[in-house]
Amino acid sequence: MQEQAFAIKGVRDGLLISLDATAAWGTVIAELAAHIDDKSSFFNGAQIIVDVGERPVPKYELSSLKALLERRGLTLWAVLSESSTTVDSAEALDLRTSVGGLVPEHSEHEDEMSIDPEEIGTPGVMIRRTLRSGRTVHSGGHVVVYGDVNPGAEIIAAGDVVVWGRLRGNVHAGAEGDEDAVVCALDMMPTQLRIAGYLVTSPPEKRRKPRPEVALVRDGQIVVEAW
Repeated sequence: MQEQAFAIKGVRDGLLISLDATAAWGTVIAELAAHIDDKSSFFNGAQIIVDVGERPVPKYELSSLKALLERRGLTLWAVLSESSTTVDSAEALDLRTSVGGLVPEHSEHEDEMSIDPEEIGTPGVMIRRTLRSGRTVHSGGHVVVYGDVNPGAEIIAAGDVVVWGRLRGNVHAGAEGDEDAVVCALDMMPTQLRIAGYLVTSPPEKRRKPRPEVALVRDGQIVVEAW
């Protein structure tokens, strides 16, 4: 049986996809696209780090991969490589070329690719669509939704959750125990809201005028206040 031309593993910042540097680029990408389509529920909303090893990847090929992932609702945010050609391509597309301890070993560019932590920001996933019932988003960082979160949809994030729209589904911020995490929404009426180990459910109430609100942990309980 032919070996798979890529390897996938979960990391704190998303999914790390290592591509076989010896296989033809077109073959690798075609196999990866088919695998993502076949396992769409696993990949849903993930942010992707791609490790291409020593392979030199020109800008047009990297741009094509980025577009392929975006069409499937995924975000390519970092590219790891030992090739200066690939590093230049990634930087031209405003992609990161180092991710903390995930920089490939024996990289000749490790020193020059290092970034001041104050400039890195905080990893996260941005979803540019409404999350409909049955959809689930997992993230090892923050989650930003530019749209609504409908009843039956779920967001689980190690960091904050920001919804630039109506929040009606289930949300769990600080899922790895971060009690400083917050949940923000332009109209907050979640079915269930959790921050770290704290939980609240929205009781039935009369319709009120929507307003931006933030939920946070204070004095051992979740409180909601104006955002």
